[in-house]
Amino acid sequence: MADVKLDQMKVKYQSVLNLMTDLKVQLKNLHVQDNKLVIRGVAKTKDDANKVWNQIKLIDKNYAQDLMAEITFLSDAPAPKPAAPAAPAKKIHVVAAGETLSKIAKKYYGNAGDYMKIFDANKDKLKDPDKIFPGQELIIP
Repeated sequence: MADVKLDQMKVKYQSVLNLMTDLKVQLKNLHVQDNKLVIRGVAKTKDDANKVWNQIKLIDKNYAQDLMAEITFLSDAPAPKPAAPAAPAKKIHVVAAGETLSKIAKKYYGNAGDYMKIFDANKDKLKDPDKIFPGQELIIP
C-alpha cells in the first residue's frame, strides 16, 4: 500500500522532483511516512531552495496535508552569474613609411577592403582614411 501511495504522490509532485533535478538539488530522502510524501534535499543556494518551495505551493497551497518537505541549502549567496566574455585585447599598429590603411587591413584581416574597420576605430586620430603618417599608433579592432 505504501508503494501505491508513494507512486501517487510522486505523480502529484513530479514537477517539483523535475525542478530539483534541473537545479541539481541533491535528493536525500523520498518516501511515504504517516500518509505523507517526505522529500528531503540540499540545494546549492537559498534561491534554488526557494524555487523548489514556490513550485510546491503552485501544485497545492495546502501541501502540508500530504507533503513534508525539508529543503536546506549550502550557501546564502545568490547563484553565480555567468562571467561576461573578456573583451578582446586591442592590437596597436605603428604606421611605417609607405603604408596605407588598405595595406594594414590586408596584413591583419587578409582583405584590403576592410580598411574602414581600422579607420572607424581610429576616428579620434584620423580625419581622412587616405591620410596616415609614419609613427601614428592605430588601434586594430
